[in-house]
Amino acid sequence: QKIPYMLVVGDKEMNAGSVAVRLRSGEDLGAMSLDDLMAMMKRKVEEKALL
Repeated sequence: QKIPYMLVVGDKEMNAGSVAVRLRSGEDLGAMSLDDLMAMMKRKVEEKALL
């Protein structure tokens, strides 16, 4: 099973304390803080558990 997310951390993200998040499909979810990323991932796991 493949992970559907790619995280990109370059100089810009390092300076901002964020990561750029993309889906494997190529969709760009934009830059977000690590806290926001973790909250999003937890929501996704909880949503899947409810199915």
